[in-house]
Amino acid sequence: MILVLALIQLLSFCAAQFSPAVTFTNITRSPTNSNITVSFKSPAQGTCTTVFDYQKQYSGYISLPPFTLAPAQQDYPINTFFWFIESRENAATAPLTIWLNGGPGSSSMIGLFEETGPCQIVELSDGSYGTQARTWGWDRSSNVLFIDQPVQVGLSYDTIRNGSRNLLSGDFVFPPTGAPTDQPTYSFLNGSFPSNNSANTANTSEIAAHTMWHLLQAFLETFPQYNPGARSNGTIVDATGVNLFLESYGGTYGPAFASVIEEKNAMRANGTLPSESTLEIKLSSLGIINGLVDELVQSPSSATFPTNNTYGLDLYSTTDTLNLLNLLTQTDGCEDQIKACRNASEVYDPNLEGDSNAVNQLCTSAVRYCSKLEALYIQQNRSVYDIRRKTPDVVPRGNYQEYLNYASVQESIGARVNYTESSNLVQGAFISTGDSIRSHSLDDLAYLLELGVRVALIYGDADYICNWVGGEQVSLQLASRVPAYAQGFPAAGYAELVVNSSYVGGAVRQYGNLSFSRIYDAGHMVPAYQPETAFTLFTRIIEGTELSTGEIISNTSIFSSTGPQNASHTNKVPSTTESAICWLRAVDATCSDDQVDKIQQGQGVVIGGAWYEDSKEYDQPPTTVMAGKPGTPLPSSASSSLSVITSSGSSSTIEPTGVYTATATPTSSSGAEARFGVGAGGVAAAVALVAGMVA
Repeated sequence: MILVLALIQLLSFCAAQFSPAVTFTNITRSPTNSNITVSFKSPAQGTCTTVFDYQKQYSGYISLPPFTLAPAQQDYPINTFFWFIESRENAATAPLTIWLNGGPGSSSMIGLFEETGPCQIVELSDGSYGTQARTWGWDRSSNVLFIDQPVQVGLSYDTIRNGSRNLLSGDFVFPPTGAPTDQPTYSFLNGSFPSNNSANTANTSEIAAHTMWHLLQAFLETFPQYNPGARSNGTIVDATGVNLFLESYGGTYGPAFASVIEEKNAMRANGTLPSESTLEIKLSSLGIINGLVDELVQSPSSATFPTNNTYGLDLYSTTDTLNLLNLLTQTDGCEDQIKACRNASEVYDPNLEGDSNAVNQLCTSAVRYCSKLEALYIQQNRSVYDIRRKTPDVVPRGNYQEYLNYASVQESIGARVNYTESSNLVQGAFISTGDSIRSHSLDDLAYLLELGVRVALIYGDADYICNWVGGEQVSLQLASRVPAYAQGFPAAGYAELVVNSSYVGGAVRQYGNLSFSRIYDAGHMVPAYQPETAFTLFTRIIEGTELSTGEIISNTSIFSSTGPQNASHTNKVPSTTESAICWLRAVDATCSDDQVDKIQQGQGVVIGGAWYEDSKEYDQPPTTVMAGKPGTPLPSSASSSLSVITSSGSSSTIEPTGVYTATATPTSSSGAEARFGVGAGGVAAAVALVAGMVA
């Protein structure tokens, strides 16, 4: 056993290195701009294990040269990492879904490996990591494209620099150097990284949106077989219908991205953009999971949710709540400052490009002032992602970060830089313009409803930072801006979200193409907590069916869910909680202050990227655990055999395809027991809340 642990610890130190040289044999140019290239490869089987070995995958970079985004200032290259996975069934006719995590600055590899992707990370008995197919991956019903954006996020880069990363502070040092004398070498890793130049990334959602339009044009031209508008044998390409699902700060990204897409469509129509070399992109559905959509609407719930929640938690005194609400409404308080920022932005920076220093300073000041609303909550050492838990949280898990930094994995997917989950630099760039509170999101979403796009707001009811009470208010405010929804949506009742024959996973209000869903027993990153519920709801959204049951809707324009006017279901805080693991690549979110002190003093052991005070705390996986690795896939029978844990704790084998359609309502009205085989990650909570940002 001692020898085995020594080998496992050695493997832990081998995960950090400069990225291997990557040569792409597949390189295409975008018809929109011949200077834009798409460099890609097919990852070796086993890198991300899928249910069926015939599911094709492509990963690589879409590269935009400097000045592509003119007139916006962009004098740096943009190399955006993507990873595409085919649907389990009928990839040639399956819908196309784009998944983006938030931050700003959080990688969409969080979503791929911890939430909605086709594979998940497992540890083997030798301490290394591999992949198994995920039961409720969204590839069950859609082709899925994961994108690391803006540039310098995740595996995306502007220019490559070799340097060192201090895992304890999160800082980067260029050029590479040795570890400081007051901390162990394993906490200071050498690698290849983006430039770390704060001027070389987007600093507003609007600029990021223009980049995204170019990325989609290039991807769809390179892979026309996955373009939903080009599926027939004819030569005519219809408007591309895609589904865009985003999380957290995606509530700000999503509406901005949709607005720019429609702006480009209008330019194609009036001849400003050449229609023969560009594609019309139409959103079929926009899904926002625990999103920051409009801080003016959602901020009051930051003050009230610690006492006004469905878990029976009473974390604030009445005086505390009143004082926080006063921060909102007093003269020159949070609400006044948000309005002042928006008014100034409309006049002096109407294109939302962050090019007015005066507006930037005004809006940044407002962001920082409004962050005081979360300060009292943070002082209680509770997870901002899950009100039921104390910190450190069980999310994010660090195993997938270790895996993505294996040289074999980086070579397989074509990664040119080492993986970093979240970029404080990118987040800082967005903070510097006050992007989060300038939002036109409600107006943009209202326009989408008028165009017939399905807009779905999805909120886990245990999340604090973007809680469901504020999300519900967003849905009502949105409906009030669209005449066809102003009366019908609030009048619609909350129907039970029937996930399978054994339980109800939430409550959903649905009217026409607008829906709001409260997901029971789920934290900030809903698919990590309730994977089956999240998948079922996602599939019903993109298929345009009744979200409560999955039944076909005969006339969407007049459809209205039925049920009580309030989502009043009450939850229970779990009697036991999973112990947190201290992950070195997520020290700020998963390690206690005491653990950090001991790490700095060189105490403990590191196994598989996790720190333990004593090796006896490590629970070594059995030798029977199987997983795919690059070039060494699982046998087909192993990867296509899926199982879930039932409410009784037993294992049940399930079909690897399809979505449930309800014929009756089960008696159980709560989410499935949350199981954190994968986790929910993002920018460090402390950094995020000081700045008023979310992951």
